[in-house]
Amino acid sequence: MRRLRLQSVGARLSLALLVLVAGALAVVYLIVVPSLEDRLIDARRSHVERVADQVRGAWRFEPPQTQEAMDELVLGYASATNTRVTIFETLNDAPLSLNVLGDGGAGGSVEDVADDPLARDVARTFSGGSRVVQHGDREYAEAALPVAPSVLVLVSSSLDDAAATIELVKRRILIAGVIALVAALLVGYAAASVFARRIRRLERAADRIAGGSFDEPVVDTGKDELGQLARAFDRMRERLAQLERARREFIANASHELRTPLFSLGGHLELLTDEELDEPTRYEFLVRMREQVERLTKLAEELLDLSRLDAGHLHLERAPVDLGRVAELLLEEFEPVARNSEHTLELSGNGEAPALGDEQRVLQIGRALVENALRHTPPGTRVRIQTAQNDGQAALAVEDNGPGISAEHASHVFERFYRSDGTLASGSGLGLAIARELAEVMEGEIDLESRPGRTVFRVLLPTVPLSQ
Repeated sequence: MRRLRLQSVGARLSLALLVLVAGALAVVYLIVVPSLEDRLIDARRSHVERVADQVRGAWRFEPPQTQEAMDELVLGYASATNTRVTIFETLNDAPLSLNVLGDGGAGGSVEDVADDPLARDVARTFSGGSRVVQHGDREYAEAALPVAPSVLVLVSSSLDDAAATIELVKRRILIAGVIALVAALLVGYAAASVFARRIRRLERAADRIAGGSFDEPVVDTGKDELGQLARAFDRMRERLAQLERARREFIANASHELRTPLFSLGGHLELLTDEELDEPTRYEFLVRMREQVERLTKLAEELLDLSRLDAGHLHLERAPVDLGRVAELLLEEFEPVARNSEHTLELSGNGEAPALGDEQRVLQIGRALVENALRHTPPGTRVRIQTAQNDGQAALAVEDNGPGISAEHASHVFERFYRSDGTLASGSGLGLAIARELAEVMEGEIDLESRPGRTVFRVLLPTVPLSQ
């Protein structure tokens, strides 16, 4: 159980936030503390340098003539600047030695300051300088300057307060870091838990959809990527719900389409066994049986075409096709059907319209479009088959002056199993879907333009290259 929790999104996000905050604090600690320490030491060195320069200026303005004046000078500057001020006299004996003329020190012996390494270096070179010097276990910022021939001043200041300030900063950074880490862990885990709950809701929604339950919407009001994913899930749910409804409708429709001809065939076969039937009646029964067989054959061919299209195994020829000739064949084939349904079927074109495709499949697309126009428009509607060629495409269009297709249905007419009128008598709902997929396989397309009084289904195919 513990391992599962560590592998959860919430735990991982919390851990990532914890590492990020810890890394940021470590960077701050490693950069800020040394920088602060350097700044404090540099400030203290600058301070003792200024004091040393002030003492040199005072000496040159009015050199002390008595020991009392000497003590007053060093004690005055030491007290005013919170430093230790020492005046040395350089003795040229071998080895070099320093004699303390005045010392305004606190907490140190004259012997210690007489052996100061910075003072000895300045006495040898007689040029000023400053540095950090360690006496025992304590560090001092020191500055030494020559003030007169064989005389120099040494100003020193303890770095204990600077070290205390640095230690205080370190402690506060560590305390703030611990607080920040705990806060980051709590806030991160809380935020990650909210995020994880949203993911779990999506997971449950995906399980529901996978189980075939499409009624409950996928809701997430977030504006981030997870909210967008939830909305994509909901669009998928709606689409799958539509497909599921279409599948059920198609099963009912296919069952009806199969049951009706099979029942008719069975009834006619049973009647044909009656020896008292006269020859005209027997012939009429045979004609009707043939019609039902053709109906079954068409449904089987549509289902077979769909399976081949889905599998990518549908074989198509790529050859020049005259759409004008295709339009003439469609007119010849459907003119009797149009007459029986009281439609007017016309042909309109501008001569040849060469296209590149499979002639039999182009005929199949044309049949689906003409049959759709004849089936879904009222008697008396004029249906026109047109051909044209422009913009590098050849077009075969079927136009009617029927009531048109509403915008609600227009966006779905090319979907499989979709039937706009919702009845079982309107066919399998596969013709237009197969027509569109066949056109796309031939690198073409079918578009729809519809308004009351004018509906046009237009097949656009590539034209024949000039070399052909």
